[in-house]
Amino acid sequence: MTVNFDDGRTMKQRMLAGELYLADDPELTAGAERAVRLQAEYNATFPVDGERASEILAELIGSLGEGVAVKAPLYVDYGSNITIGAGTFVNVGLVALDVTPITIGAHCQIGPNVQLLTPTHPLDPEPRRAGYEAGEPITLGDNVWLGGGVIVCPSVTIGENTVVGAGAVVTKDLPSNVVAVGNPAKVIRTLD
Repeated sequence: MTVNFDDGRTMKQRMLAGELYLADDPELTAGAERAVRLQAEYNATFPVDGERASEILAELIGSLGEGVAVKAPLYVDYGSNITIGAGTFVNVGLVALDVTPITIGAHCQIGPNVQLLTPTHPLDPEPRRAGYEAGEPITLGDNVWLGGGVIVCPSVTIGENTVVGAGAVVTKDLPSNVVAVGNPAKVIRTLD
């Protein structure tokens, strides 16, 4: 498999477009190092200085709505590709791997140890061995509730007001106003 990187775009532009890229690119490495530094500072500061922790979080995350609460620890790839809507609450241990955009709507409830995973890798072993990666965005509509330990896979959109039960693995889009559980997550009822 040959990939043409001679189209004038940076690896970051390719990454954000969901196309194959090389993660060891200097610009991407600098962004990842920034995220590691800021998330470590946030995680250490959160228990002792809430005001300073909020400032660090605002620097780390691409866009934060009014009244967002994110409990530490928090783990991201870049942070800058994450949008969190107003009034959203994120419990401890969120892993948000944002090689492509992660959009979390307003007034969402994110349980402990949730994983939002945008990265993908080629199935063919040769390009994978060569270091090629890609990603697909994740979108959570307004008022989504993800129970503890939910895993949301790349390219998934979850519609507004939907509830995903603890431990579910969401591999495909979920419509608005439903309850979904299991691995893979399946809709078990609609909400009025």
